[in-house]
Amino acid sequence: MQHRRLRFGRGFRLVAECRGVQAAQMVIAPGDSEGGPDNRHRAVEQWLFVVSGSGVAIVDGVRRRLGEGSLLLVERGEAHEIRNTGRTPLRTLNFYSPPAYTEAGNPRPPARRPR
Repeated sequence: MQHRRLRFGRGFRLVAECRGVQAAQMVIAPGDSEGGPDNRHRAVEQWLFVVSGSGVAIVDGVRRRLGEGSLLLVERGEAHEIRNTGRTPLRTLNFYSPPAYTEAGNPRPPARRPR
Protein backbone atom coordinates (compact mmCIF):
# COMPACT_ATOMS: atom_id res chain seq x y z
CA MET A 1 0.00 0.00 0.00
CA GLN A 2 1.07 3.56 -0.69
CA HIS A 3 -0.49 6.65 0.85
CA ARG A 4 0.10 10.31 0.06
CA ARG A 5 -1.50 13.54 1.22
CA LEU A 6 -1.63 15.92 -1.74
CA ARG A 7 -0.90 19.56 -1.04
CA PHE A 8 -1.05 21.02 -4.58
CA GLY A 9 1.73 23.58 -4.19
CA ARG A 10 3.04 24.81 -7.55
CA GLY A 11 3.78 23.24 -10.89
CA PHE A 12 4.03 19.53 -11.71
CA ARG A 13 4.99 16.89 -9.14
CA LEU A 14 4.95 13.11 -9.26
CA VAL A 15 3.22 11.60 -6.25
CA ALA A 16 3.13 7.81 -6.76
CA GLU A 17 3.92 4.97 -9.12
CA CYS A 18 3.03 1.29 -9.10
CA ARG A 19 2.69 -1.52 -11.65
CA GLY A 20 2.77 0.56 -14.79
CA VAL A 21 0.66 3.50 -13.60
CA GLN A 22 1.95 6.85 -12.39
CA ALA A 23 0.14 9.64 -10.51
CA ALA A 24 1.09 13.32 -10.57
CA GLN A 25 -0.41 16.54 -9.35
CA MET A 26 -0.32 19.70 -11.45
CA VAL A 27 -1.12 23.29 -10.55
CA ILE A 28 -1.48 25.88 -13.32
CA ALA A 29 -1.64 29.55 -12.33
CA PRO A 30 -4.39 31.80 -13.74
CA GLY A 31 -3.58 32.73 -17.34
CA ASP A 32 -0.88 30.04 -17.68
CA SER A 33 -0.91 26.79 -19.63
CA GLU A 34 0.89 23.46 -19.91
CA GLY A 35 1.59 21.60 -23.14
CA GLY A 36 0.79 22.77 -26.64
CA PRO A 37 0.55 21.53 -30.22
CA ASP A 38 3.82 19.57 -29.89
CA ASN A 39 2.98 18.03 -26.50
CA ARG A 40 2.26 14.34 -27.08
CA HIS A 41 2.77 11.14 -25.13
CA ARG A 42 3.39 8.72 -27.99
CA ALA A 43 2.90 5.55 -25.96
CA VAL A 44 1.06 6.78 -22.87
CA GLU A 45 -2.56 7.42 -21.92
CA GLN A 46 -3.19 10.34 -19.57
CA TRP A 47 -6.25 10.72 -17.35
CA LEU A 48 -6.66 14.25 -15.97
CA PHE A 49 -9.08 14.96 -13.11
CA VAL A 50 -9.83 18.57 -12.13
CA VAL A 51 -9.72 18.93 -8.34
CA SER A 52 -10.42 22.68 -8.40
CA GLY A 53 -10.36 25.66 -10.71
CA SER A 54 -11.46 26.06 -14.31
CA GLY A 55 -9.86 25.98 -17.70
CA VAL A 56 -9.91 24.54 -21.15
CA ALA A 57 -8.29 21.46 -22.68
CA ILE A 58 -7.30 21.51 -26.34
CA VAL A 59 -6.81 17.93 -27.55
CA ASP A 60 -5.97 17.43 -31.24
CA GLY A 61 -7.54 20.84 -31.94
CA VAL A 62 -10.81 20.12 -30.07
CA ARG A 63 -11.59 22.41 -27.12
CA ARG A 64 -13.31 21.15 -23.95
CA ARG A 65 -14.19 23.23 -20.90
CA LEU A 66 -12.79 21.98 -17.62
CA GLY A 67 -14.17 22.59 -14.15
CA GLU A 68 -14.15 20.97 -10.74
CA GLY A 69 -14.99 17.29 -11.20
CA SER A 70 -14.07 17.13 -14.90
CA LEU A 71 -12.37 13.94 -16.05
CA LEU A 72 -10.43 14.01 -19.32
CA LEU A 73 -8.74 11.15 -21.16
CA VAL A 74 -5.88 12.12 -23.47
CA GLU A 75 -5.18 9.05 -25.56
CA ARG A 76 -1.80 7.92 -26.85
CA GLY A 77 -0.33 10.31 -29.40
CA GLU A 78 -2.94 13.08 -29.03
CA ALA A 79 -1.50 16.61 -28.96
CA HIS A 80 -2.77 18.44 -25.90
CA GLU A 81 -2.65 21.67 -23.96
CA ILE A 82 -4.32 22.58 -20.66
CA ARG A 83 -5.05 26.28 -20.05
CA ASN A 84 -6.18 27.95 -16.85
CA THR A 85 -8.93 30.38 -17.87
CA GLY A 86 -10.10 31.07 -14.33
CA ARG A 87 -9.11 33.43 -11.53
CA THR A 88 -7.78 30.75 -9.17
CA PRO A 89 -5.14 28.04 -9.63
CA LEU A 90 -6.23 25.05 -11.74
CA ARG A 91 -5.40 21.93 -9.69
CA THR A 92 -5.41 18.55 -11.41
CA LEU A 93 -4.60 14.98 -10.53
CA ASN A 94 -3.14 13.06 -13.48
CA PHE A 95 -2.63 9.35 -14.10
CA TYR A 96 -0.27 8.04 -16.78
CA SER A 97 -0.25 4.51 -18.12
CA PRO A 98 2.48 3.45 -18.60
CA PRO A 99 4.48 6.00 -16.55
CA ALA A 100 5.49 9.04 -18.62
CA TYR A 101 7.95 10.91 -16.39
CA THR A 102 11.14 10.37 -14.39
CA GLU A 103 11.26 11.29 -10.70
CA ALA A 104 12.80 14.63 -11.75
CA GLY A 105 9.70 15.34 -13.88
CA ASN A 106 11.39 14.85 -17.24
CA PRO A 107 9.70 12.82 -20.01
CA ARG A 108 10.78 9.18 -20.05
CA PRO A 109 12.00 7.74 -23.33
CA PRO A 110 9.42 5.46 -24.99
CA ALA A 111 9.58 1.90 -23.68
CA ARG A 112 10.93 -0.72 -26.03
CA ARG A 113 8.40 -3.23 -27.24
CA PRO A 114 9.28 -6.91 -26.76
CA ARG A 115 10.27 -8.74 -29.93
